[in-house]
Amino acid sequence: MARILVTGGAGFIGSHLCERFLNENHEVVAVDNLLTGDRDNIAHLFENRKFSFLEQDITTYLYVRGDLDVIMHFASPASPVDYLELPIQTLKVGSLGTHKALGLAKEKKARILVASTSEVYGDPLVHPQQESYWGNVNPIGPRGVYDEAKRFMEAMTMAYRRSHGVDTRIVRIFNTYGPRMRMRDGRVVPNFMCQALQNEPLTVYGDGSQTRSFCYVDDLVEGITRLLWSDEQDPVNIGNPSEMTIQQFAEKIIKLSGSRSPIERRPLPEDDPKVRQPDITKAKRVLDNWGPKVSLDEGLGKTIGYFKSKLGLEA
Repeated sequence: MARILVTGGAGFIGSHLCERFLNENHEVVAVDNLLTGDRDNIAHLFENRKFSFLEQDITTYLYVRGDLDVIMHFASPASPVDYLELPIQTLKVGSLGTHKALGLAKEKKARILVASTSEVYGDPLVHPQQESYWGNVNPIGPRGVYDEAKRFMEAMTMAYRRSHGVDTRIVRIFNTYGPRMRMRDGRVVPNFMCQALQNEPLTVYGDGSQTRSFCYVDDLVEGITRLLWSDEQDPVNIGNPSEMTIQQFAEKIIKLSGSRSPIERRPLPEDDPKVRQPDITKAKRVLDNWGPKVSLDEGLGKTIGYFKSKLGLEA
């Protein structure tokens, strides 16, 4: 069994990873400064003697006593609302935080998996996006703080691998949803669900023709776990290749939630990607034929139940 550090362990994906590793009988240390993470996401884990939590800002300090076998670097604001409100913190965790995580991996001789994102592809000119694509990113636009932080993170990870022999993994995460997303996260799933469940207008930006693909968190965690224990050291896309327009997605949320919400249009934000769809050919090849298993209706049903409970509505 491994001793695993999860930075951003109180966040949406980080908390699910902590839970997965504990269920596999590993020892887990979660680190989070709770800037966008939530202690409630991991409250149920404190009863497990193999779980511990450290409240630290990894951009200034990251230290864990004892041996470490694995570091999962998932600390970062991750929604447009977050990184537009917290641009400096987003850049710092992608640069200084990554530097400290890689330094700790080097010191402890631990394998490190870093959480990159489909945003490294920017507003892509290649569709669907495969790992060999270098992206189309505006470095000085409002979204650049997140895009470039993650691109820098990948570059530094590869530098530590080449210069110091650190055992690294890079996952590029596409749109993911599920329980423990924040209600005011700012991403399309919590936005639409909170609006629909309260019969408020669903805000669709632009004409709604921009596309996204949605992967349920359990499928994502399975892919990340397989990547961690694989021999693949170059970036791997993990996401659901089933693509749909935002207009179609809004209509599905309204239907599944039984909402009476209308759809309200607003201007498209600057540099908002027009298309987003992962090419998961590599993941299938190197991760034992990994692919998403949870249907969109099933995953959205579970997520609607979670948001109902958070809003105090009858399940």
